[in-house]
Amino acid sequence: MHTRLVAAAFAAAVVTFAAGCTSTPTPAAASGTTSTAASASTGPTSTPAPPLGAGAAAGSGGSGTVLASAALATITVKSSGSMSGYNRDKFGPAWADVDHNGCDTRNDILRRDETGENVEPDGCTVATGTLKDPYTGKTIHFVRGTGTSTAVQIDHVVALGDAWSTGAATWSTARREALANDPLNLLAVDGPSNESKGDRDAAEWLPPNSAFDCPYVARQIAVKIKYKLWMTGSEDAAIAKVLATCTSQVLPAAGVIPVVKATPKPAPTTTQPTPKPTPKPTPKPTQKGITPGAFCTPYGAYGMSSKGKLYRCEPSPNSTSTRNRWEPI
Repeated sequence: MHTRLVAAAFAAAVVTFAAGCTSTPTPAAASGTTSTAASASTGPTSTPAPPLGAGAAAGSGGSGTVLASAALATITVKSSGSMSGYNRDKFGPAWADVDHNGCDTRNDILRRDETGENVEPDGCTVATGTLKDPYTGKTIHFVRGTGTSTAVQIDHVVALGDAWSTGAATWSTARREALANDPLNLLAVDGPSNESKGDRDAAEWLPPNSAFDCPYVARQIAVKIKYKLWMTGSEDAAIAKVLATCTSQVLPAAGVIPVVKATPKPAPTTTQPTPKPTPKPTPKPTQKGITPGAFCTPYGAYGMSSKGKLYRCEPSPNSTSTRNRWEPI
């Protein structure tokens, strides 16, 4: 009776975790054996490694209630399905804006996992940032651009090819697209490491940084539980072997995607052309045939000499006299 109560309590905890990860229900996986992780030998209890990256919840933390080793025991184990018909397009367009926040999934994950990022005015596109890469342990200074963007890539922790052969082949396109863009299944990582992984599962590939093995396989367990994917026997055994070294490892959470904060574009300004100065009208002489320099009246009158040059009646600047003379303009 005691054993049944413990099993029931654990099953409820896993259901609670899966319910917290919103997903569309699918039919249960075809019959197969249950993981033997619960009976695998366990090593010394160890404290899970802290999260790597700014907000990925890449390490332990997560729900804080479901042990990864126990959760593994609930996943169906059976042979891999066929890869017939698989291609990336079956999981929807790459990095679609499935959460409708105005930002594609790639940049959502870059903003979540990098630190000190410089985001373009659209509030979405990451121009530069620093990534503490969980797969290699090295620090990568990301710069967006041709020939540089691929230094940091977004990895599907449960590879899409692996998902296809363990249940996703029968899904709707919408459900496959949800998996391909689910933050729980995505990490910003070293580009070459991501490329070397390809579609391999944990039996065939683990991160070069062995300190990240436990958080890595825990995330795979969380994804496979959420989407009701099964594992092959070799995959199950490989994950159980990893978790035997970190018995306190718990299932992770997806991490929070930062809010998109676009910089408002300034209102367009119209440059007004500089107005051309209005030319002064040529004054019309009131007197003709005047003698330049001679005394004249009234002040301000205009006169024209016999040679056709215009003069104005005003005090001479070169004389102390206040009398007006015909001065050239």
